[in-house]
Amino acid sequence: MKKTDTKTKAKAPKKAEAKAAKAPVKVTAMDRVKLARDPKRPHLKDFIENIFDDFEELHGDRLVNDDRALVGGFGSLDGVNVLILGHNKGATVEENMEANFGMANPDGYRKAMRLARLAGKFHNPIITFVDTPGAYPGREAEERGQAEAIAKSLEVFALLKTPVIIVVTGEGGSGGALAIAVGDKVLMLENAVYSVISPEGCAGILWRDGTKAPEAAEALKITASDLEKLGIIDEIVKEPAGGAQKNIKAACEYVKKSLKVALKELAAIPVDELVEKRYAKLRKMGNFYE
Repeated sequence: MKKTDTKTKAKAPKKAEAKAAKAPVKVTAMDRVKLARDPKRPHLKDFIENIFDDFEELHGDRLVNDDRALVGGFGSLDGVNVLILGHNKGATVEENMEANFGMANPDGYRKAMRLARLAGKFHNPIITFVDTPGAYPGREAEERGQAEAIAKSLEVFALLKTPVIIVVTGEGGSGGALAIAVGDKVLMLENAVYSVISPEGCAGILWRDGTKAPEAAEALKITASDLEKLGIIDEIVKEPAGGAQKNIKAACEYVKKSLKVALKELAAIPVDELVEKRYAKLRKMGNFYE
């Protein structure tokens, strides 16, 4: 009878286990969506505190009120005066309620336009931080002209005679995100998502089944890697291992580094040429060839 090599048999399973442990775990589009929505993820306040100096917030649209879902003000980045605009979700329950979970009303977008025009007047670069499920869809928002405010914002940002840099940090939801996301450079955090509709909304419309959200997330091409391939964004900003929420300071440092490079690049382009390139960039979006 042939003897069995017990040592060889014992080694084989261990080698297989070690190989499996080293194999990279695939992160799905829905995994990215969950990370983008993580309440511990860096918020606008974190980016302002860790990236900019001398931030001074400006309030109100001078028509209705001061929408806390969209915050803006002037500050400096390595000595360069910039306008900072961004969706404000809030970090606590109280802040969430006050900021309407980052879903802006028309007043918020009109405030953003007012400040953007002011920055354009003094040729201060504009940096916007996008993180919203979408514009607020309530009755009062519609009565005050939500669609018109978003459309007007697209026009204003497209024609600004100053550099505009966008950073998608969490959720980039539909027109609510796009209203402050028209610019010369679009940066996107590694685990952020950017889409015309949420995976759940898409699944509900196409299949009338919310459980198919993971399939919708894959089909929508909403991750940073997908959008970079499609030419929608210009750069993916890496995050600390496990996501930006694991090390907020490091995540902010990565964003700051990318912003400094983008500002330097855009400052070298004449203003009129900058606007022409921005327009061409927008016109090119959605033209896909197979």
